Amino acid sequence: MLITLLDLEREPVRFDIELAPGAIDYGDQALQVSPLAIHGQAELLREHRGPKEVIPDIRARASWSGTFEVPCARCLEPVRHPLGGEFDLLFRPLGADAGPADRSLGAPDTEIGYYQGEGLVLEDVLREQVLLALPARSLCRTDCKGLCPRCGCNLNTESCICQTAPADERWSALSDLRSRLSHEPRTGKD
Repeated sequence: MLITLLDLEREPVRFDIELAPGAIDYGDQALQVSPLAIHGQAELLREHRGPKEVIPDIRARASWSGTFEVPCARCLEPVRHPLGGEFDLLFRPLGADAGPADRSLGAPDTEIGYYQGEGLVLEDVLREQVLLALPARSLCRTDCKGLCPRCGCNLNTESCICQTAPADERWSALSDLRSRLSHEPRTGKD
């Protein structure tokens, strides 16, 4: 959905839509498995920079919710996550803040997004919000055994016939230390 400046000049644009799975591409990071519901509005804010320069900013406020699948961090099986959130974002025309390349950014500058052309593409905003809401790491279950490092079979569903690799001799000193520590009597002075 393109929210154009022309539409916003007349009045704020309200939206109450559902996007079907596949409408937004999240790459290999997530798969949308339910409709993505979005309720909100966008409005035009005119930022005056001096007597003659006016910047047309777009303020987008909305709430969203949907269900997504992400791969398990150990076995790569899909893990479902119901996600949702709210945003209140300000978007400025690309290039409106162009200036010296070496100027430092303040906190307010990091909270501004940019749009190109005629207006703001709502799907782009939603893609970013969903990706930010995804958990950093997902497990299908807490005791997930993962994949065999040799043959790649899922150790949760099948037994692996690969033999364990012989221990690397360089680690033998640590192995000896571990066995000595586990056999020493504890003195209670820890």
